[in-house]
Amino acid sequence: MNRILLTCLLALCFIRPVIADNWPAWRGAAGKGIANESGLPTKFSSTENVTWKAPLPASGNSTPIVWQDHVFVTCPIDAGKTRSLICFDRRTGKEQWRHNVAFPEKETAHNENPFCSGSAATDGRLVYASFGSAGVVACDFSGKVVWSRDLGRLTHVFGLATTPVLYKDLLLIHRGPGEPTHIVALDKSTGKTVWDASETGKNDKLYGSWSTPVIYRAGDHDEFALSMPGELKGYDPLTGEELWRCAGLGPSNYPDTAIGDGVLIGVSGFQKSMMAVRMGGRGDITATHRLWHVEKTQQRIGSGVVRDGYLYVSNAPGICECIAVKTGETVWKERLGGNLWGSVLLAGDRLYVSNTQGEVFVLAASPKFKLIAKNAMGEHIKAAIAPSDGQLFIRTHENLYCVGQRQR
Repeated sequence: MNRILLTCLLALCFIRPVIADNWPAWRGAAGKGIANESGLPTKFSSTENVTWKAPLPASGNSTPIVWQDHVFVTCPIDAGKTRSLICFDRRTGKEQWRHNVAFPEKETAHNENPFCSGSAATDGRLVYASFGSAGVVACDFSGKVVWSRDLGRLTHVFGLATTPVLYKDLLLIHRGPGEPTHIVALDKSTGKTVWDASETGKNDKLYGSWSTPVIYRAGDHDEFALSMPGELKGYDPLTGEELWRCAGLGPSNYPDTAIGDGVLIGVSGFQKSMMAVRMGGRGDITATHRLWHVEKTQQRIGSGVVRDGYLYVSNAPGICECIAVKTGETVWKERLGGNLWGSVLLAGDRLYVSNTQGEVFVLAASPKFKLIAKNAMGEHIKAAIAPSDGQLFIRTHENLYCVGQRQR
């Protein structure tokens, strides 16, 4: 009997890696834009291979997150005077509940960056949303508010994109850009402040970071990286202590840090620089850990992914690019078309990325360029693609789509 039990347990160990994950945050559980599944749909449209579509109350840029039978989306209503966290039934697309936070005060934002651009995050027990100046809220899966916090106003001419990140018992939030800018850690169960780290903030359209912290393992401990104006920085997620900094980024940064092969890659916006940094440094590591630095690049909004020594990143002018992680050299650069605002999703050996014109491209994750499919949704898209259990969740400015068939 013990031998049979041991055999079953070993079998489960081998099976588990191929079981599809939830998608609990805007770049997945690890924050890297990599799905632990393959075989996702490659052919679809607004009418083809659609399991359901649900109308949204207003346009927005945030990405849906998925936990089992629940899909969560943040959405600004009435030009941000109401900021909403909406829960949909994953099986039918029916709206289950909506929690609204009123914020009637006047606040600035770019017309391409509406309020609620930050996605929600969940640990499977609570779902968390950061609404910038309108505060942070934690709801249970029935829509009941467990706690909420007013952390003060944030001001930036281009608006915000504050996406919470879960780490152990903490909820990490980069509250920026603008005045003030700070990174705060809240107790995820109570909302109480655990630590609060101030950063330099300016209410200037050419200065600021819209990036989300990305957790990574460095040796025997965890750190998180964040692209800040002028530099890539690393922090202790338990204390907020700055561990290292590396100069070389531009003054405005939209993409998250890309991580892979023991390397951190910071990417700037406004056609500024990009650089790679080796993990493990302390203090100013510009001279000791910076692998390479590219002074001028194309405009980049979305975040990239790393696979097998290559970085795949989208450029806003409609060009996708493959870059060698070790050297920074471009391996291929191909025009897909439109304006590529979407962050790149890696699933198996395929890449998914969308443009604002509503096309979703599927590419081979390979140092040799191959376009697998181009899918027309016909609606404006700025959100990233969210995968879960064989399905894709696509948020357009009009609707939330569930594409493909669930595997279990």
